[in-house]
Amino acid sequence: MSKKKSNIVIKVTGHVEKAVRQLKKKMEREGIVRDMKRGVYFESNTQKKRKRLMRAIKQNYVRMVSQRLI
Repeated sequence: MSKKKSNIVIKVTGHVEKAVRQLKKKMEREGIVRDMKRGVYFESNTQKKRKRLMRAIKQNYVRMVSQRLI
C-alpha cells in the first residue's frame, strides 16, 4: 500500500456535478481507490504478480486492437 500523501484540490466555481467528476478522475489517476481496496484484504505475492500479469496482458490486447493489429 502506498504511503505517500496526496492532496487533491479542486476549485468549485459552477456546477457541483462537474467538480465531482473531476475529483473522481483525479482520484482514479492517483490510484487512491485502488490502494484503499488493496488494504481491505491480504493478497499474497503470487496473487499480486498474477494480477499485474493479467492487467498487462489486457492492456497489451487493448493496445493491439486500437492499432488494428488484431
